[in-house]
Parts: sequence; C-alpha cells; structure tokens
Amino acid sequence: MPIDKSKITKEMMEKAAKCETAEQLIALAKTEGFEITKAEAEAYLTEIDNMELDSESLDKVAGGGCYGDNPCGNFWIA
Repeated sequence: MPIDKSKITKEMMEKAAKCETAEQLIALAKTEGFEITKAEAEAYLTEIDNMELDSESLDKVAGGGCYGDNPCGNFWIA
C-alpha cells in the first residue's frame, strides 16, 4: 500500500535521504510506523536521489553565502 506522502515530515525525509540501501529505508519506515516493500523502498530511494534541491539547500551544498565586512563584494579566484 503506497504511503500517504502528506504524512511524511521534513525530518523523515532528511532521515530517509541518509539511507543508502532499501533495507535501511525499510527499517527507518518501520520505526516511523510505515510498512513498505523492498520495491517501494527502492523506488523511494530513486525518487530521493532525483529530487532537485531548493535554492537554500543548494547554497548549503555549494558553500554559498556572503561573509565579512564587504558581503558579496569580493570574489577570490584560486
């Protein structure tokens, strides 16, 4: 039975994104009160891998941001 995605919290998604295998995701789902099959877990892992990052998440991954006395005014080339 498919999971009602409206019941999945941001925290659950963050935990799920850390799962590397279907078995890990199945175990996590069980601790959160969901029962999923291996095929469902594999499909969810694929979906998670293909999710686009929002701009805030992308900035964190890329190390973006402005720092110092002259925010965003200085660009350094290594």
